[in-house]
Amino acid sequence: MKKLSIIIPAYNETNTIKTLIKKVKRLNLKPVATEIIVVDDASRDGTARIIKKEPAIIKIFLNQNCGKGAAIQAGLKKATGDYIIIQDADLEYDPEDIKLLVKPVLDKKAQIVYGSRFLGPHKNMLFWHYVGNKLFSLIANFLYNTTLSDMEVCYKLLPSKLFKSLNLKEPRFGFDPEITVKILKQGYRIYEVPISYAGREFHEGKKITWVDGIKVLWVLLKYRLLP
Repeated sequence: MKKLSIIIPAYNETNTIKTLIKKVKRLNLKPVATEIIVVDDASRDGTARIIKKEPAIIKIFLNQNCGKGAAIQAGLKKATGDYIIIQDADLEYDPEDIKLLVKPVLDKKAQIVYGSRFLGPHKNMLFWHYVGNKLFSLIANFLYNTTLSDMEVCYKLLPSKLFKSLNLKEPRFGFDPEITVKILKQGYRIYEVPISYAGREFHEGKKITWVDGIKVLWVLLKYRLLP
């Protein structure tokens, strides 16, 4: 790994986006170089104005709100690193933990690395979010013969060539199961490392709901049935 592209999809994150970008800029991964790609998913709260003022980042502004998956797909088109990682804009994940995911690659222990919120220190999440995360990971493990502890985690580190070859289609929160099952169906094994996690409440801007959970389940099943 010589260069890491950090893609940050953002939608209505005025309370966190400036601090998050500052934290990512401070990240020191030497000898790995970094580029920061921030994709505003047609925010309506001033997030785009904050992003426009930030120097030394690649900025993408979508004309309409399409979802996390679509924002990441837009970021992929601009990424020039030989590895890519996703960073949410809401400060639930600490950018310093990116070092933990990079290390197994530099040590030649893994090609693909996921963080796991359940293996590291974390703020207790809402009960039904916990159940949903565990259930979806269990279903993915059963359907694709693996042992992931946290399929829905934000931190997913992949070689750029592989990431761009997956032909990702899911525009919203179906992104996480789609990328995971497409990796597993190609025969790759995923390396997990513990990360910290400070989950938000709905009144703080948490966006994922039970409707998204149904979509995640459908994506897991759909790609199992597809050739």
